[in-house]
Order: sequence, then C-alpha cells, then structure tokens
Amino acid sequence: MAEHDVIELLTAQHGQIRDLFDEVEQAPPDKVEEAFGRLTRMLCVHETAEEEIVHPYARRKLDNGPGVVADRLTEENRAKRLLLDLHRAGVDDARFWEGLAELRTAVMEHAHSEERDEFARLRERTSEAERRAMAAAVRVAESLAPTRPHPGTESAAANLLLATPLAVADRARELIRKALGRH
Repeated sequence: MAEHDVIELLTAQHGQIRDLFDEVEQAPPDKVEEAFGRLTRMLCVHETAEEEIVHPYARRKLDNGPGVVADRLTEENRAKRLLLDLHRAGVDDARFWEGLAELRTAVMEHAHSEERDEFARLRERTSEAERRAMAAAVRVAESLAPTRPHPGTESAAANLLLATPLAVADRARELIRKALGRH
C-alpha cells in the first residue's frame, strides 16, 4: 500500500529520513560526507515532491488549507536553510554535529506536524483514487527534483519553473564530483 497511497508513501519516507540521520550520526569519519549526501538527497527530493504535489492539493481540500500549508512551508524553508548552511560549512566544520542535531530536530518536528496537521486531514478529505494518483505524481516529481538544498523554492510555481534545471545542475555536479573521486 505504501507505494500506492501518497500519505503512506510520504510517512514511510519520514521513517527513511530518520534512519538516514542515524546513518550520518553513526558513520565512521571517512563515511560521514557520503552518508550526509544520501540524507541531503532524500530531504531535497522529498520536500520538492511535497511542495509540487501535496501542498497545492491540501490548500484546496482542507479547511484553512492555505494556513496549514503556509506553516509547513515556513518549516521547510528553515530546514533548507539549515541544510544549506551545513553544506557550505562541510562535514569537517567544528559546528557540523551541532548543526546536524538542529537540522534533525527541525526536520522531525516538521514531519510530525505534517503527519498530524496535513496528512491526517488529507486522508479524511481524499479518496483512495486521489491518494493513488498523488503517489504516482510524487514519484515523478521526485525523479525530477533537485538533490541539493535551494531555499526560496518552496512554492509549487517556483518548483515547476526551477526544479528541473536545478535538478540537472545538481546531478551534473554529482557526476563531476564522482569522476574526480570526491563524494
């Protein structure tokens, strides 16, 4: 069912994100950057898909939908900024672990709010067919999403205009780094 219901899919991804934080925290020093890269990628594609597919639907379907979504976007922007700061500083920065803990708290609080305030209400207001269609759309959005943080692209319109070019640039950057032997 997780593959076919958008709420189950995104909730399962919240669990994967929690696991990826654990992976970064438990990684040996020479594997932290690689683990942090996987976490970053997951966070970025997950949030982009929510911003493009789920939030616009929630705006229309939920009572006070615009308010619910505005709160989630504020949380997402904060997390993107924290993630970007961590990337700019790098995993060897003295404040990396403190910043990672702050990011984890922000992301997990956001996920909890999303599950409680948006997903639970969406489940009540949508049919199984609607949730299945959104799950398929989320998968497509994730395949085209940027893999690095880009604060300021929290709206569906900004994502639709910028996500694909940013995703191409991010994926090209990843290929170049791999070719040069850097993760």
